[in-house]
Amino acid sequence: MQHLDPDRLVLLALSEEPGDLTETDHLTGCPGCRHDLDTLRTVAALGAEGRDLPDLRDLPPPPERVWRAIEADIARQAPFAARRPRWLAPVLAAAAAAVLAVAGTLVAVRVTQRTAAPRVTARATLTPLPDVPATAGGNVRVLAGGQVRIVVQNLPLTSGFHEVWLIDPDDLTKMVALGNLPDGARAELPVPPGTDLSRYRLVDVSDEPHDGDAGHSGHSLLRGTLTW
Repeated sequence: MQHLDPDRLVLLALSEEPGDLTETDHLTGCPGCRHDLDTLRTVAALGAEGRDLPDLRDLPPPPERVWRAIEADIARQAPFAARRPRWLAPVLAAAAAAVLAVAGTLVAVRVTQRTAAPRVTARATLTPLPDVPATAGGNVRVLAGGQVRIVVQNLPLTSGFHEVWLIDPDDLTKMVALGNLPDGARAELPVPPGTDLSRYRLVDVSDEPHDGDAGHSGHSLLRGTLTW
């Protein structure tokens, strides 16, 4: 999910007005942006309450666009301007600088997270077997750290559970169990050490009963071959 622009989050944190409908809907469904906005509002609230914030002396001055946003907000509330205490303007400026510093940190964290994304070494597209609804499917990514990231959709309901396997296509009796799929149909499963993915390159999702048998049930739902 794409995040709201950090500069826009800063302005929302400093303003008493709600965002537009698109922004409101995004914040409702995005815990990350909602947490970021709450953090920014907390910092802004500290300045608005007139608390002593000595650490803000070392922060860089906010850019011109923030000053314009502050001035516009003050202008909209001009009838009440005479009631504002004299300390409000410098404290609001300090709060703006603090909010910008937090926003900069959030941007840096997001960039770091993106650049630190694990490298994909192999992938597969999962397609349904003949007796499975055609809308079922999924994809697999093998990560450099030795995990298999799998996402599936529209799997048939089961009274048991769905399990992920790696199979040798040259000998279908040779297989390695990776683990179960949760209800969300998305998982990151470790590949057992020593597993040769060039040999066990067929990814299989099966329907397994709760019968205590650790072997494959013989009822496969999806399959796909890893490619590099």
